[in-house]
Amino acid sequence: MITVEEALTHVLALVAPLEAEPAPLIQAAGRVLAAPVVARRDQPPFPSSAMDGYAVSAAQVAPGDRFTVIGESAAGHRFAGRLGPGEAVRIFTGAPVPEGGRRILIQEDVQREGDVITVGARPDAAAYIRPAGGDFAVGHALEAPRVLSPTDLSLIAAMNCPVVQVTRRPVVALIATGDELVMPGETPSPDQIIASNSFALKALFEAHGAEVRLLPIARDTRESLTTVFGLTEGSDLIVTTGGASVGDHDLVGEVAATLGMERAFYKVAMRPGKPLMAGRMGDAAMVGLPGNPVSSIVCARIFVVPMLRRMLGLPHGPVPRKHARLAVDIGANGPREHYMRARIEDGRITPFARQDSSLLTILASANCLMVRAPHDPPREAGADVAYIPFGASD
Repeated sequence: MITVEEALTHVLALVAPLEAEPAPLIQAAGRVLAAPVVARRDQPPFPSSAMDGYAVSAAQVAPGDRFTVIGESAAGHRFAGRLGPGEAVRIFTGAPVPEGGRRILIQEDVQREGDVITVGARPDAAAYIRPAGGDFAVGHALEAPRVLSPTDLSLIAAMNCPVVQVTRRPVVALIATGDELVMPGETPSPDQIIASNSFALKALFEAHGAEVRLLPIARDTRESLTTVFGLTEGSDLIVTTGGASVGDHDLVGEVAATLGMERAFYKVAMRPGKPLMAGRMGDAAMVGLPGNPVSSIVCARIFVVPMLRRMLGLPHGPVPRKHARLAVDIGANGPREHYMRARIEDGRITPFARQDSSLLTILASANCLMVRAPHDPPREAGADVAYIPFGASD
């Protein structure tokens, strides 16, 4: 067996950043920006009003000062003339400040009678003019790589850039294996169970930027596995669940080898997830996850998600960990790194008493994985421990 750190190094070496492709801005949400976006115009492109009120040419005003209103400036409809002494232009938030305008008198600070405004007793001293280019100027760059957020899209649109370069989505072929599996909604025999791993993995991989092809269940025969592997053409990553152990019916590694897979490693010193396999098959990387639901999901989070991030050109490596205080005493850990389902509340973490890798209800109730090093000694309540939080995409 190899360590988790060694296994992660191996799987990351199996993949490389993918090429970039253009995407219309309307379709770019959640994609990974592959090249900087450079502003084509200033924002705002003209001095604009920050408030509703009146633009005047006077830099300073005093209570009782009077101005004659000579026009109006609204968003999209500027006042075409020039402000002179004693003149004012009715203006609205976001509208261009007329030529000669030096400040905005907010409407609460004046009284208007006909076309004349009079400054009140305590006028606001602020100018309320947003300078041209005050947000950004031509040439301002939004740097890459980054996952494009809604606010990024707003900024890029304001830059007047309708198309961006994004990294191509990794194509993941997802294969569940085993005679015991049927799809949800089918009627299982007394010896069968419902295939659940694929739905969690598909959601996890798509949340991290992949395009996932959910292939038919491969049965425990060489012929079935060979047929389903044949459907993976064009994928960047092949992920199987089940059949990667050493039982008489675990044929994934054997069949993959006959199809040209170059195995990087087999078995990792972790719990859950010991029977983990990885390598390359033709143009695609391949990861064989364990069949137990919790094992497959935990291993996917620890190994496959960093692979996807590398392919997308994002920072990658070990999944970030945080620290919290134990809420209970726990015994010593065994020889494998243990990813324990746990709940963290108010800064204190409690691992579940039952950690069997088949228990989906425990995983669904957890909000983090508490990580214990191999041979970690007993810990008392209050001890500092590492954990991996579950996000919305986990």
